[in-house]
Amino acid sequence: MGYSVGDELERKLSCEITKEQIAEYSRVSNDPNPMHVDEELAQSAGHPTVFAQGMLSMALLTKYIQEIAGLGSIARVKCQFRHMTWPGEKIYCMGTVTEVKEEGGKTLVTADIRTETEEGMPRVLGDVAFYA
Repeated sequence: MGYSVGDELERKLSCEITKEQIAEYSRVSNDPNPMHVDEELAQSAGHPTVFAQGMLSMALLTKYIQEIAGLGSIARVKCQFRHMTWPGEKIYCMGTVTEVKEEGGKTLVTADIRTETEEGMPRVLGDVAFYA
């Protein structure tokens, strides 16, 4: 697919975050932070419940770009975590192309990317470069 500056990458539902998904991510990523799995502790710290790891949200964005551009196409990803992601939130991924250039005989596409809730509240902001 050809890309142009300003092209919108399709807004796509990634998943609805669940407590089980958060717990499994803690296990497989060896993240020992109990705020992700201990409801009582999270509430005692002033949170309504446990919350997703920032890297889980970043993984959703990376998977989204892989689905668009294909395996092995991502050159780099940079993200900023803007807000906690809570169980029950439906997380959408989207992006906007900011640059298209030829590099080493390939087309390198740069895009601003983000995750947001169904209501449009941002969770992760970043940018990605991928070969198209």
